[in-house]
Amino acid sequence: MKDLFSSCSSLYQLARPTYPESIVQEILSHVHSRQTVWDCGAGSGQFTQRLSPYFDKVVATDLSAQQLEQAPYAENINYQVQVAEKTNFPDQSFDLITVAQAIHWFNFEDFYQEVRRTLKPNGIFAVIGYGLIIIDHAIVHAAVQSLYYQTLKGYWDAERRYIDEGYATIPFPFYEIKTPKLQMEYQWSASQLLDYFNTWSAIKHYRQQTGKDPLIELSEILNQPAQIFTVQFPIFLRIGALTKG
Repeated sequence: MKDLFSSCSSLYQLARPTYPESIVQEILSHVHSRQTVWDCGAGSGQFTQRLSPYFDKVVATDLSAQQLEQAPYAENINYQVQVAEKTNFPDQSFDLITVAQAIHWFNFEDFYQEVRRTLKPNGIFAVIGYGLIIIDHAIVHAAVQSLYYQTLKGYWDAERRYIDEGYATIPFPFYEIKTPKLQMEYQWSASQLLDYFNTWSAIKHYRQQTGKDPLIELSEILNQPAQIFTVQFPIFLRIGALTKG
């Protein structure tokens, strides 16, 4: 598993989108028991906090201690620094295992071995992700498309392709449950948009390798920090079980 976000942990917690209740409810509709859930690759707890009200115990792990330090506190959440592919959890510990916007960084084979080992026999495994931002403003949207597909071409890590492919091509050796099409929608200011773009790993790579800022053109377009935009993210949701039915 790669650690690309420790250096911007506070910004990541502030600027990344929060997950809507619709995702949580869709996953919960397939969960048989709500004793213990493991949120793996939890980062700064964006998805962890959505699970907390529904389970007796929430265990959230991440490779980055800096990320976990930014996560919100709740009495039933236990944050731990652990590698996704090798944990110290007992066998058959969890009713639900989730991974939100992180599985593309994992070693699939090793992580799935941990999922099969630690998931209860009737447990559920859920992978959540979201795609490229869509902005309801033609000029800004075109600038973002240019930034993503042209300026940052060659600066994304290879694993980013799984996001571009909507998580449809990740290995998923489980009995898969059909899920509805979902999306996230927000009203964001220009400054919120720029904060979000500053969490992109390719932005960091571009600055490190060129010494230049790829956000200059977009910053000039977004020159009214208080202006509000409607933004959407397509959601990828794959839910699986160890046994059929």
